[in-house]
Amino acid sequence: MNILVTGGAGYIGSLLIDKLLSDGHNVRVLDILRFKQNSLDQFCYNDRFEFIYGDVKCEKTLITALDDVDVIFPLACLVGAPLCDKFPEEAQAVNLESIKTLVKNVKYNQRIIYPTTNSGYGTKSGEEFCTEETPLDPISLYGRTKVEAEEVLLASNKAVTLRLATVFGTSYRTRFDLMVNDFVYRAVKEKKLVIYEGHFKRNFIHIRDVIDCFIFIIDNFEKLRGEAFNLGLDSANISKLELANMIKSEYSDVDISCDEYAIDPDKRNYIVSNKKLADRGFIAKRDLRSGIREMIKASQMTIVRETNI
Repeated sequence: MNILVTGGAGYIGSLLIDKLLSDGHNVRVLDILRFKQNSLDQFCYNDRFEFIYGDVKCEKTLITALDDVDVIFPLACLVGAPLCDKFPEEAQAVNLESIKTLVKNVKYNQRIIYPTTNSGYGTKSGEEFCTEETPLDPISLYGRTKVEAEEVLLASNKAVTLRLATVFGTSYRTRFDLMVNDFVYRAVKEKKLVIYEGHFKRNFIHIRDVIDCFIFIIDNFEKLRGEAFNLGLDSANISKLELANMIKSEYSDVDISCDEYAIDPDKRNYIVSNKKLADRGFIAKRDLRSGIREMIKASQMTIVRETNI
């Protein structure tokens, strides 16, 4: 197939491209290289890899990139509440308006596979499972733009959307600001973790399970078209404190403390059911504990590189 990945130089995109090329697909990447990343350099030898330097906010550029592609992964995004709050107008333009432009220009036989976020579930009790029928109530600009983009895509009937749990694990451009990755990095570097509102719960998913699910959606698109699915690891619906204690069980040098007075500005607190996607045939398989061990090694190497700069 001919596959377009916007924002392909990022955390998920760079690993997805590796898998798509390995599977024999032709991959076109549209990316502005906002962070000057070199995560795609290793693919340049491959004649089935094409790179377009450009911005998804430009309709003409997007139309050019869409030419003769079968599948589109719109990964270009300002990810996370802090970045969106810092650049609110750009977040609106990239995360939402570019998706509207994409839907307007894509043909019906071109398939869109869109990763959104389960942070749209917002501030729940942390006790009842959120399903795809649970009302969405995002509490950040990031969450709102992703939820609205999902609505546009589902209304078009040209897409399958995946409400990703918080992703963990390494990539060609590993992010250390995601909760598991961040907690492990700080545990290794600082030898301590101070937890705020440790009872707040989240769901988690390994990045390679995300990639495997993308491939599953490609292979089963027509059966899933027009639907949204939670994508997470059932065994990883846990609290922040439970996550910290799991990290300590793998890295005993860290001290954990709870600040009972500090307030976490991120009020999300929810657990998620992934049954709908499991019933259709996909179940995440990489466990959180092995991911923590992976991130301990990655953190140790990152700290050495930082020290030697």
